[in-house]
Amino acid sequence: MELKKNPNLEIGRNSAIYFAIGLNIMLFFTWRGLEYRSYNQQEINQELLVFMDDIEEDIPITNLEATPPPPPAAAATPEIITIVEDTEEIEETVIESSESGQEDRIEEREIAIDEVTVEDVEEDLSVPFSVVENVPIFPGCTGKNNLELTNCFNAKINEHIRKHFKYPESALDLGVHGKVFVMFIIDSQGRVSGIKSRGPDSKLEQEAERIIALLPVMQPGKQRGKPVKVPYSIPINFQIE
Repeated sequence: MELKKNPNLEIGRNSAIYFAIGLNIMLFFTWRGLEYRSYNQQEINQELLVFMDDIEEDIPITNLEATPPPPPAAAATPEIITIVEDTEEIEETVIESSESGQEDRIEEREIAIDEVTVEDVEEDLSVPFSVVENVPIFPGCTGKNNLELTNCFNAKINEHIRKHFKYPESALDLGVHGKVFVMFIIDSQGRVSGIKSRGPDSKLEQEAERIIALLPVMQPGKQRGKPVKVPYSIPINFQIE
């Protein structure tokens, strides 16, 4: 016997429609659950009560008394002006110009030679140590030429620095060291002047200038037989052993 299916009794025929309907229902309930909000009714009531109390509070009215304006000033009495006629004559003073014009004649006068005086002005020249004709001579130095005198000058300067050298204690405690370049001038009188220094620290510069200031008076350098200024520079090395 052959069995036949009744299409009206087929269970899975509308399963897709039922599934879509159920899915939409679940999504609807889920959306409503996420959108649901609850409020604390007690707190809302308290806030409303406080708000109403603030509104009903009476605000005191302040009376502002305006200051009356000052009374108008009394009108000033006009002064009586009396016209007096001038009875005295005033003499005008005429100031003559002291400037010369084209019509003025210049007096010609011959100037005698005896009236002209010529003053000799000594120029204070400064010649570098390396090119001066006669170098300054340090006390005790002898030599036949500039080279020997220059070597003796340098040796005496170094000996003078070693003799009077004293390392500043404050710089020694701080470990300050370095080379200080000292520039000075041996003037036309043989004295040391214009001492300047440049170094890593002001304490070392002051010590270097003190040493150079103790240099003795020398025989000044000469250019064309006349004493001139001779600048000189020397480095002083401050080194901590």
